[in-house]
Amino acid sequence: MKALFASMPAAGHFDPLTPIAAHLAARGDDVRWYAGPRYAGKVERLGMSVIPYDRATEIEADRLDEQFPERSSLKGPKQISFDVEKFFVSNVENNYLDLVDIRETFDFDVLVCDGGFCAEKLVEEKLRIPVFAVAPSPILPGPGNPPPFFGFRPAKTVVGRTVHAAAWRMQAATMKTAVTKYNDLLTAHGLDPISGGGLPAEPMAATRRVFLNGCPGMEFPRYQPLPNAEFVGHLRPERGPHRASVAVPEAVVASERKVIAVSQGTVDNTDPSKLIIPTLEGLRGTRHLVVATTGGENTDELRERFAGPDAIIEDYLDFDALFPHIDAFVCNGGWGSVLSALHAGVPVIGAGTREGKNDNNARVGNRGLGINLRTETPKPGQIADAVAQVIDDPSITTNVNRVRDELDSYDTLAIVEDSITRAITGH
Repeated sequence: MKALFASMPAAGHFDPLTPIAAHLAARGDDVRWYAGPRYAGKVERLGMSVIPYDRATEIEADRLDEQFPERSSLKGPKQISFDVEKFFVSNVENNYLDLVDIRETFDFDVLVCDGGFCAEKLVEEKLRIPVFAVAPSPILPGPGNPPPFFGFRPAKTVVGRTVHAAAWRMQAATMKTAVTKYNDLLTAHGLDPISGGGLPAEPMAATRRVFLNGCPGMEFPRYQPLPNAEFVGHLRPERGPHRASVAVPEAVVASERKVIAVSQGTVDNTDPSKLIIPTLEGLRGTRHLVVATTGGENTDELRERFAGPDAIIEDYLDFDALFPHIDAFVCNGGWGSVLSALHAGVPVIGAGTREGKNDNNARVGNRGLGINLRTETPKPGQIADAVAQVIDDPSITTNVNRVRDELDSYDTLAIVEDSITRAITGH
């Protein structure tokens, strides 16, 4: 089988595809990845073949202000509208034309992409090639689901349903420019426009299958996914043969104290005062050992400021190796980080409100898998109180262990492989 992979240039969109690509390559399939310069480097470090962008431009989620200086003057819904149009829609035509050209030299049988790669609808419906999408997070609209990007839980009252209806209307207005441009593109290619589902859900609905990274136990009760979607468990990111191994510090492994990890993720990690510093300050001098990973930002300054036996500060650590030694995880709510923690049986303290992280944290709080702090900038005392609660509350431990066992019950890559193989072979 010839498989082409493609994703939006953001870690949360790229990482969940990597175990699928590695699995198919290991079984002997011809796997190649369509990517721009920065993410091409990530693919190559995984030992995979790259087909570079030609017409398309690599628009990166963590460099939008740099790539579009006019963005910095926008606030609120105007900035969200700008981001959706630039990040998800502006490249669709060029992505699609690149894929058409690629078929001349690499006649791929299947496209595997992240759900935000909105050219997927054109590939499925115009090129008639099976497309499989991985939803970057579970924030998809559906009957009874709360509107995404607001951090809402399901509405249980008339007032709540009224608020949600108003939020849906606000979201539709925010998406209008992007949806209009996307529909103009579809019309130019002779395809029907999208309607109420919006972006990126409706293009995902056009694919053969949407793989949901997670399990129902992490979701709101009565959550309704897209009709073509299924949970597949934890798509654990592939680390690749060229990634340097950073050992878990011996002080963590041997610690008799409770160990708390903190990370600000891969995008919003340049200002440690948002989450890392409040965590280090809130837990300084307590019964806890704090392990902070900085993503390579401000590491030396933080080590100097928080020197002593209560903190270990590293650029990077392998979470899969670290989490078995951790008692609680403080993060901004990135879906990949939340999944990794819960799959290791670690409760989550979420403090993030942007890029859909408030929706992820709302699920953590609703399911009793930790604490949703409902803020982008928690105070040290808030974090200290939340850590005490997740460690001492046996119901949180029970809930986290339940989700860990549920995630363990999936044979994730076998499910994905079977779905793709059946589409290619017809049975």
